[in-house]
Amino acid sequence: MFSRGVFTAFKQGHNVLLGASVATALGSGASLYYLNQNAAHANMEAEGLHPADHPFPQKKLLGTFDHASIRRGFHVFKEVCAACHSLDLIHWRNLVDVAFSEEEVREMAAEHQYKDGPDDTGAMFERPGKLTDPIPRPYANEEEARAANAGALPPDLSLITKARHGGVDYIYSLLTGYSDPPAGVEIREGLNYNPYFPGGAIAMAQNIFDGVVEFEDGTPNTASQITKDVVTFLNWAAEPELDDRKKIGVKALLLFSTLTALALWSKRNRWQTLKTRKIVFNPPKNWKK
Repeated sequence: MFSRGVFTAFKQGHNVLLGASVATALGSGASLYYLNQNAAHANMEAEGLHPADHPFPQKKLLGTFDHASIRRGFHVFKEVCAACHSLDLIHWRNLVDVAFSEEEVREMAAEHQYKDGPDDTGAMFERPGKLTDPIPRPYANEEEARAANAGALPPDLSLITKARHGGVDYIYSLLTGYSDPPAGVEIREGLNYNPYFPGGAIAMAQNIFDGVVEFEDGTPNTASQITKDVVTFLNWAAEPELDDRKKIGVKALLLFSTLTALALWSKRNRWQTLKTRKIVFNPPKNWKK
């Protein structure tokens, strides 16, 4: 017969072995799931390379937009991107007190002509832009856009950072990821090689280079800086409420933390008398009588 000590040691060893088996099973399952979701395969180019994680300040838990970068990014959009891409969900008024003063926005809007009317005679007319007008579109309709871009339709950029997997990291990597195709990869005429674009062949040519725009605040106009600024602007266009949302979130956390502390104090100091009292029954001495 086993002694009590031997039995205890056997039981402990059995528990350790069981725990190790469970941990191994869970780890194997998690590893298989990860490999299944992030499998390396020969057809990865068809899906596009996964973008690296870039340190945009607005991505942090309590991070907010760099509004100087938004201002420079709008300048890049106006000079480079607006020739092909629209920004339908953004109006001139949205830029006020975000990156420009009201007077600056009024001047920029007035540089464009908008069709309005009808007037008293029933005719349409052209007028300078105003704050309530949307950012002008480069093409009148989809057919004109496709005709000007060899059949490709340049997407609207209002929500582009939310409409693409990887968000700002993907857009930044795409704009800076142009390169010559590797050996064995052929790109047909009119397309450009970009490993971050699904399939590797993209109709949009590389448009951002060192010095392609000049910044009024003296910021170095390198290709990486220009890309960072325009991506920041596009991220703001997709989430203009981000700064306010995070501010409200911090206020809510402070408020509910204070209320929670008060509730705990009230429970401990106001209810402890009732919750810790002792009720004693003292029967009369002549109970049996």
